[in-house]
Amino acid sequence: MPIDPSAAAEQAARLARNAVDSLPHGALAAKLSEASGKGRQLRVKLGIDPTAPDIHLGHAVVLGKLREFQDAGHRVILIIGDYTARVGDPSGRSTLRPMLSGDEIDANAATFQDQALRILDGDPRKLEIRRNGEWLDMPMIDLLRLVRTTTAAQILEREDFAQRWRAEEPISILELLYPLLQGYDSVAIDADVELGGTDQKFNLLLGRDIQRHYDRPQQAVMTMPILVGTDGSRKMSKSLGNHIGITDAPGEMFGKAMSIPDAAMGEYYRLLLEPRLGEAAVLGAEDLDGSAARDAKRRLARELVAWLHSEQAAQEAEREWDRVFGQGELPEEIEDAVLPDGETVHVPALIASEFGLSRSEARRLLEQGGVWLGADQLGAEEQDVTAARADGQVLRVGKRRFRRLRAAS
Repeated sequence: MPIDPSAAAEQAARLARNAVDSLPHGALAAKLSEASGKGRQLRVKLGIDPTAPDIHLGHAVVLGKLREFQDAGHRVILIIGDYTARVGDPSGRSTLRPMLSGDEIDANAATFQDQALRILDGDPRKLEIRRNGEWLDMPMIDLLRLVRTTTAAQILEREDFAQRWRAEEPISILELLYPLLQGYDSVAIDADVELGGTDQKFNLLLGRDIQRHYDRPQQAVMTMPILVGTDGSRKMSKSLGNHIGITDAPGEMFGKAMSIPDAAMGEYYRLLLEPRLGEAAVLGAEDLDGSAARDAKRRLARELVAWLHSEQAAQEAEREWDRVFGQGELPEEIEDAVLPDGETVHVPALIASEFGLSRSEARRLLEQGGVWLGADQLGAEEQDVTAARADGQVLRVGKRRFRRLRAAS
């Protein structure tokens, strides 16, 4: 027997907590009731294009919501978009995404899958991992049937396409295909629910239309907030250097979390800790200052490391952070960096190569007084130092990045 409407609505509200949208209204509750009546799991879909090898806490927001569905007894279908990655998701972009090679896509897909399993339950009864190349490598007759489901006017209603159209900027036919391919994924795996970020709302709703054209039940749609980065202002992104990777070393993860602005603390607690610890555990994390904000930030850092590594790793990371930043000592272990050949070292280039920053970011850190060579704080004019001066010294960039410099042998 299906659960009664009030119980279904309660379950739906619980699963939709912290989501931006749960559409159409009442659809998730209806799906829960229908699945209960048939004694089956909901099939909850997330599609991810492996355009980069690593994932960060921004991805963890939607992965954590998938885990909530798993813990409620449902089945997650994680679609690795090996085929859609060849097209490139144009969402929020003003230019066509560069094409990746097949080898790059395969390598990124394998890494992403391993990292996602740090958050998702890997039980085969609760998780199915698919690649959309299984069904999107279709005959031309099937592709033509797919493109007949949607008009050009519909696609051009999407905000980013509409802006580019008004600005008379080019939009390739390849980009216009992307939402249709993503929607067909929902047809191929019989999705009951699809999750995504708020930037995916158009695509998710279009998936419902495509399912209807294929005489399939239409999925419920849920969009999740896009997590702000450690700078507290822009969305978390590896390219912006404001990310916390879910495979970052415990000490690095702890230190990055301690750098999050106080104003962003509530968002991190709500989106990352509440699903695991419960609503009561995160009350009062917003609007803190002074020592209360530092204590809340310290707890956030501990919980993130314990979640993605272990409780022991969290304790060790906290002790190391206290030793380095509370007592002003160097870390016990510092990675070596071999100096480039030559009598001088260009500091911005060295910082960029060692810490994954751009040279402009490195120069900005120099200008802001955020670079030390040994005990000396480098100034904006010290773009170059002698190799003899650098050899054997510890290069510190910001509060958490260290390298012990060694001359090439």
